Amino acid sequence: METAARDFLFEIGTEELPPKALRGLSDALGAEFASLFEKAGLAHGEVRCFATPRRLALLVKDLAEKQPDRQVERFGPALSAAFDDDGAPTAAASGFARSCGVSVEGLSKSDRQGAVKLCFTRLEQGTATTELLSGLAESALAALPIPKRMRWGASRTEFIRPVHWVVMMFGEEVVAASILGVFTGNSTFGHKFHHDKPIELTCPGDYEAALDKTGRVIAGFERRREMIRNLVTEQAIHLQASVAMDEELLDEVTSLVEFPVALTGEFDREFLQLPDEALILTLKYHQKCFCLEDADGRLFPNFVTVSNIASLDPSEVIKGNERVIRPRLADAQFFFETDKSRSLESRLLDLEKVVFQEELGTIAAKSRRVAALSRVIAEQLGVEADTCERASMLGKCDLVTDMVGEFAELQGLMGSCYARNDGEPEAVATAIFEQYLPRHTGDRLPETAAGQVVALAEKLDTLAGLFAIGQPPTGSRDPFALRRAALGILRILIEGELELDLVAAIDAAVGAYAELEPDADCHRQLYDFIFDRLRAWYADAGKQASVYLCVRALNPPSPLDFHRRVEAVADFAGMPEAAALAAANKRVSNLLGKSGEEAVPGAVAPELLSEAAEEQLLARLRRQSEEVAPLFAAGDYREGLTRLASLRDDVDRFFDEVMVMVDDSSVRANRLRLLRELRDLFLQVADISLL
Repeated sequence: METAARDFLFEIGTEELPPKALRGLSDALGAEFASLFEKAGLAHGEVRCFATPRRLALLVKDLAEKQPDRQVERFGPALSAAFDDDGAPTAAASGFARSCGVSVEGLSKSDRQGAVKLCFTRLEQGTATTELLSGLAESALAALPIPKRMRWGASRTEFIRPVHWVVMMFGEEVVAASILGVFTGNSTFGHKFHHDKPIELTCPGDYEAALDKTGRVIAGFERRREMIRNLVTEQAIHLQASVAMDEELLDEVTSLVEFPVALTGEFDREFLQLPDEALILTLKYHQKCFCLEDADGRLFPNFVTVSNIASLDPSEVIKGNERVIRPRLADAQFFFETDKSRSLESRLLDLEKVVFQEELGTIAAKSRRVAALSRVIAEQLGVEADTCERASMLGKCDLVTDMVGEFAELQGLMGSCYARNDGEPEAVATAIFEQYLPRHTGDRLPETAAGQVVALAEKLDTLAGLFAIGQPPTGSRDPFALRRAALGILRILIEGELELDLVAAIDAAVGAYAELEPDADCHRQLYDFIFDRLRAWYADAGKQASVYLCVRALNPPSPLDFHRRVEAVADFAGMPEAAALAAANKRVSNLLGKSGEEAVPGAVAPELLSEAAEEQLLARLRRQSEEVAPLFAAGDYREGLTRLASLRDDVDRFFDEVMVMVDDSSVRANRLRLLRELRDLFLQVADISLL
């Protein structure tokens, strides 16, 4: 029989919620309720979430009116213990029957874990949903990701913001409860300025339409977001421009308004002399405005702001925004012009007063270390070392400029602007900006050779310093973003196809901290930390962990070489011969491990080979070794492993026909050397025994 169902509406009305947290809170509320319904066994349809600056809500379609009934079984003693030899109930059987509220005759028998036992079965009625909803709502709210809760008034109740109303309806019925100190009802509230009055709801399905038509509130976050995107785009089209659409800003603006209205303002053309990023950041962070640009990407002297009110005189709202924006841009222009009056080089002394990390010294000291390390890396990669060293020395100078002091996000970018103003070579200016790339997952990489070198040196110095003082990241803390730095190094080397001996670079980086007397194992710890990032990288790419571990066992010093080996092993693992050869290599490793001294170094003695299978294997190994040697030397591991796959039949035949651990010690040792030669051939790429 089909269970009766009704729609369920839950809304919590608050003071203005933190805009950057709104979307996450809404998603979490929906996920928590869905999880709780599943645990309670309550069937339901679509769960729709709503979020505005003043509310979090969800509408659940077709929520079951009660939990399903269920059969509950209780098992008692085994029949052998439940009845005596005459078939009379024992004390154990009688006691179990009393605990179930029936006679022994009212019990049934059932097989349980291989034994027939007394059993009591009863039908447990499901609880009505109305009795569960209050507790479910409280549990869902308590589980929201709120880093810091607040109290208000004399209440001990805590939430992210003070709560003013709560709606909880199951069909047309109000679910009576007190949630966060507020009694539930069926009245929501409209827009704070357009309709700050109660809106009575007759059923959950009326919610979105009632807020839209009566309350002047667009309750759906995604709907409001796309509405803002379209409104801003329309404003741009009127000026024959396009929008420099910033998705992060779009989310924030969506979280700030309930009824969006887009308005276009303008500013003086003189401000277009500012670097584009500085102008965009000023408008974005201070005024939450969108910038406009032409087909060539040049900025217009206009902006689009999104208001939370439909004003009777929009021109006044625009003028108000323009009045606020002008001094902001004037400040940015003043900072820019003031900064340009001093060269970057003249600011090196200022860096002596800025601490990078208490134990690691100043930013000036870091700049000198990065400059020295960049020379080491540049010489390895065949890049102009003087350019890299110069960019490294000037790379942090913009940290003490007024512009970066106002907008930390402009570090590197302003340094490159000021370097060009100072007449520094373009390669130096570009490298100053590229040193911070990639800044986040998926961000672009440095494109110039000097930029790649300085970015590697900058990240590696930070990693080496923190490891030298015993402060690697923990599971919950990574204040210097060391994981991101390590992944950045790997991406630059692998995606940029740069053949760098990272072990040597780590040695140079840690060596710069010799006066701190780092732990003797610091180099190995840092190597492990960096290369361990690749495990998750390859997992995300769909490669099995065993493929990564095969290569990791060899600890190649070059990330690019490591990557080539992984790609080759991943292809090899998909070949039909792979499983047999991997098993054979594992068997060889076990035999060599057990043999101890008998697996002594030395070449295989052909005169000690007596079986056709071992003679054939040796001949094939020598031939294959000659064929794959140039391939492995060139880093073509994929082709090399493909050719080695042809050894399968010879290896299988050897293990089928030849006894390795014979009594004759010289023959036994010779056969072990033959197997070691087989394993060593594969170990030029990876330890495939781990597949």
